[in-house]
Amino acid sequence: MLDHDGDTHLYVQIAEIIRQQIRRGDLPPGHPIPSEAAIQSEFGVARTTARRAFHMLREEGLIYTVQGEGTFVTSPDTAPREPRKVPMYRKIADDIVEGIRNGDLRPRRPIPSETALVQKYEVARETVRRAIGRLREQGWVYTVPQRGSFVTPEDKWPTDQ
Repeated sequence: MLDHDGDTHLYVQIAEIIRQQIRRGDLPPGHPIPSEAAIQSEFGVARTTARRAFHMLREEGLIYTVQGEGTFVTSPDTAPREPRKVPMYRKIADDIVEGIRNGDLRPRRPIPSETALVQKYEVARETVRRAIGRLREQGWVYTVPQRGSFVTPEDKWPTDQ
């Protein structure tokens, strides 16, 4: 529990809780740490508070972040994971294009919802939105407000992809 009335900043308290979890082995090297959103929810703090706690732990070398993938526990004897060669939003978009091409996703039918894609790929909603935006720009999908995104009719599919 956080001491909201004490003399120690909340982000320092959160960093100490995560630090203890790392030291006890509850969060082993390579293991993802809870997201900023999870920290916000668990401790009832603002996003900036969660970010400051992460920044503090990153500066200490206890955690590292791989853009598009998350934040992970590090240790002196393990190097951080290599970043992906292809950004996650492009992988999601490419997977959807593959589903369209092989017939799993049919023209004028919906693609999976943002929520379904967030859960499937374990990424932030913004990553999914970026993937869908890419598909829309390329002409693979179109979006109907309040309804979702749908596969473009086959005769309008991009030919240079």
